[in-house]
Amino acid sequence: MTNAGAAAPRGRHATGRLGFLVLALAYALLIALALGSLVADDELSLGRNPLANLAKTAAEFARPSFLDVWFGEPRLEYRSDDGSLLRVEDRRAVEAGYLRQLAHATWITFVIGTLGSLLGALLALPLGLLTARNLGAPRPLALAAKATLDTCRAIHTLVFGLVLVGIVGLGPTAGILAIALHSMGSYGKLFAEAVETLDMQAVDAVRAVGAGPAQVFFNAVWPAVLPQFVSQHLYLWEYNIRDSTVLGLIGAGGLGLLITEATALFQWGRLATLLIVVVLLVSAFDALSRRIRAALL
Repeated sequence: MTNAGAAAPRGRHATGRLGFLVLALAYALLIALALGSLVADDELSLGRNPLANLAKTAAEFARPSFLDVWFGEPRLEYRSDDGSLLRVEDRRAVEAGYLRQLAHATWITFVIGTLGSLLGALLALPLGLLTARNLGAPRPLALAAKATLDTCRAIHTLVFGLVLVGIVGLGPTAGILAIALHSMGSYGKLFAEAVETLDMQAVDAVRAVGAGPAQVFFNAVWPAVLPQFVSQHLYLWEYNIRDSTVLGLIGAGGLGLLITEATALFQWGRLATLLIVVVLLVSAFDALSRRIRAALL
């Protein structure tokens, strides 16, 4: 290798390191500006007695409410300030009823994430194919499809949910549509990237024998990208299961509704139970999707 040839990689390496340093300094400046603005507005306060509040909340979280099914007070008395008896409650029976309600809410959350993911994937497939540069779709259609996907990906699920609750009303339908519209943008981007990694020689070979667009897609494109599509669908499905747990905050039902009730009433024991269910649900689905993705490799 000549001296000039050896100097070129070194020059590119030095330029790359300098560019990284500039980006790192810009990031540090951004962090400093963010912290400075909060300090200037006095927005970094931890409130009154943060340690005492933390200890109290942690103590209540340490005893999830589902334990009352076995260890709850069978005759819990509620009295007024003057000592008169207001009502008597069987905590074991009450919590058993709550767990039945929790099971139904968990199923609704799973349904919202599942149907929303499927609808989003179906809506995104034709748009993703149009935006894949190597398939050569007409430019106006490709630009319109890309703009649609970018818009859907930019708007958060909760924003879609707030709008859709006003259109279709409270309930799971709004949640399903919100999940579908937001995830459609992510599905479309991932689908397009998967198509763009194709070996175009195989596609061109099918075209060369006189195959039409549909035949090219089903014989050359679809079989090659299907494993990636399934893997990407499983990943976003898992994400949407997690995302659907908070849609109840805006009236879409499911676990989010119970989380809203628990936080509004400061029932940290019940919130601990709800969070345990969310973690178990997401972890179980993650383990299942990992096995399926591994089987596709």
